Amino acid sequence: MNSHDPAQGPAAYACMIVRKPADEAFRAFADPAVTSRFWFSRSSGPMVPGAELRWEWETYGASVDVRVGEVRQGELIRFEWGNHEQPTTVELRFTPRPAGATFVEVTEVGFHGSGEELTRWLNDTVGGFTTALCAMKALLEHGIELGAVPDHHPAP
Repeated sequence: MNSHDPAQGPAAYACMIVRKPADEAFRAFADPAVTSRFWFSRSSGPMVPGAELRWEWETYGASVDVRVGEVRQGELIRFEWGNHEQPTTVELRFTPRPAGATFVEVTEVGFHGSGEELTRWLNDTVGGFTTALCAMKALLEHGIELGAVPDHHPAP
């Protein structure tokens, strides 16, 4: 279960059971050759401690700088991303479950702002991570590339 510290301010939280071992779910986020099949379209490298990466979502013409912090094989990836002056922190947790499944949790903290702007940011974050988790689940469990992230916010 999410163990968010309220002192960190509001948190965005998304979770999903993936019926694959924790090491495989972990690799899906750590290895850009896998992640680019369900989340971003390009990364400058793998999620390893201390890495400074650039992720791109070509469909949206968007990119973000990522600073990888703590990484524990098969258990945890923590990184900062976004505005360099006020980045947010994302934590990906991989908890083994019976029958070779993994409970994947995503928590993001460090949001700034208030009112409607903050609510929209939190909702977009939860929706984005939920979409990525569903796409990861489809890929790992069924070998299907959903294309859900590029279709999440289609152009008008």
